[in-house]
Amino acid sequence: MGSENGKKRGVGRRAVLLGGGAAVVGTAVLAREELARAWWRLPGMEKPRTDGELDHEAAEWTAAHQANWRRADRPDDYRIDRVVIHVVQGSYATALKVFRNPLHGAAAHYVVRKDGHVAQMIRELDVAFHAGNRDMNERSVGIEHEGFVDRPADFTAEMYAGSARLAADICRRHGIPVDREHIIGHVEVEGTDHTDPGPHWDWDRYLTLVRKELTKLPARTS
Repeated sequence: MGSENGKKRGVGRRAVLLGGGAAVVGTAVLAREELARAWWRLPGMEKPRTDGELDHEAAEWTAAHQANWRRADRPDDYRIDRVVIHVVQGSYATALKVFRNPLHGAAAHYVVRKDGHVAQMIRELDVAFHAGNRDMNERSVGIEHEGFVDRPADFTAEMYAGSARLAADICRRHGIPVDREHIIGHVEVEGTDHTDPGPHWDWDRYLTLVRKELTKLPARTS
């Protein structure tokens, strides 16, 4: 586009220098933020861990391959304020299989079966590669569900109930509000090309169940 006087205006050397300076400052700020989040990697600073330890007591531990997640120390390095709902486009067994595959490049923290059974595959402390967006991965817990987005019969009452108990537990522990701003579908993640959980996922029913389950849990202590 041209300038107001009709002549094309080039980018001046001063603008380039200033822009470059801003880029350097921005990079320095980002680097400082990353260093601030990495303090827990110092010897003796990381939270104690036990292999196979569960964040959701009703779950079964089934580890995802470490290539599909990143070790972290949430919420001390990244605040957890979102839950992302997924549908695997396959069976429960398929989800477990691909999340154990180091070449898959993705995995969710949890997988929920049609009968409501829950597998935990990644600690909530850690960043799962589930949302296709780094910022959302760092701030969220991912819940995968057995089934297909175009088969509403796959979303059974037992699955909704088991997932709602899980989501309520996550929301209680991390202080996440139970609403559509904080519990979202994969389709709503910025930059995604996914459509899950799809048009047949009953959000009103699900959030009602999550709120009901939340009333059964003890109040958050910290």
